[in-house]
Amino acid sequence: MGDLKTFFIATFNANGIRARMHIILKWLEKNRVDCLCIQETKVQDADFPEAPFTEAGFNVIFRGQKAYNGVAVISPHEIEAPVFGFSDGQGEDDDETRLARCTIKGIRVVNTYVPQGRAIDDPNYQKKLAWFARLKRLFEEQYSRDEPIVWCGDMNVAPTPLDVYHPEKKEDHVCYHVDARRAFNDVVEWGFVDLFRKFHPDEPKQYTFYDYRLPKAVERGLGWRIDHILATRPLAERAVDCWIDLEPRKWKKPSDHTFLAARFQG
Repeated sequence: MGDLKTFFIATFNANGIRARMHIILKWLEKNRVDCLCIQETKVQDADFPEAPFTEAGFNVIFRGQKAYNGVAVISPHEIEAPVFGFSDGQGEDDDETRLARCTIKGIRVVNTYVPQGRAIDDPNYQKKLAWFARLKRLFEEQYSRDEPIVWCGDMNVAPTPLDVYHPEKKEDHVCYHVDARRAFNDVVEWGFVDLFRKFHPDEPKQYTFYDYRLPKAVERGLGWRIDHILATRPLAERAVDCWIDLEPRKWKKPSDHTFLAARFQG
């Protein structure tokens, strides 16, 4: 990791960034991250709220579309070599609003908003599985597992029974179905470590997403761990913590997701 001393990264599905600026800016005041990856900004580029971030001392890159998808990366440091989408020639319409890549402080950052899939008999579920396969090919062709890479975002997959409430009832859900978990794990096995489980290997009821439609979901512990921060082993070895900050999910007008953060020391 060269001369890197510390690196502090977080990921957050905003579920509409303009509606969640009060959450994000408040959280950033308390947590001066080196990188914040945001998904589901739900705003076209012309309307992205860039000014509040720059006024607060952050650089920002983003790519979005009206009402759906959208990714952004925010950092107080230079955001180098930004790229959106894949480069595999398959040309899905929303690739660039689901995948942002860049380098910050020598760390290669990959921010993903993986398709949810809708239902296991829906064509979008096959797109989700294919999306993971495309991502693995991207890592194989353009990255090395021996370099410091952090892959984070809303993966729309709960990898194990620990990662969702009542897992025995979720086997046909697109975010827990065996094929989705296998597809996600296939990318992980390319060379990544799940940082949350590195520090909390057996801890239950640790979730990043709580459905608005479930009354008192947070209080009742009815959630999913579908947002993840993963790192290649050279970087994971320098991780000192990874945690879910549940408080923003309890703030006024929250996202249905909350922040997941990790800290490294070089």
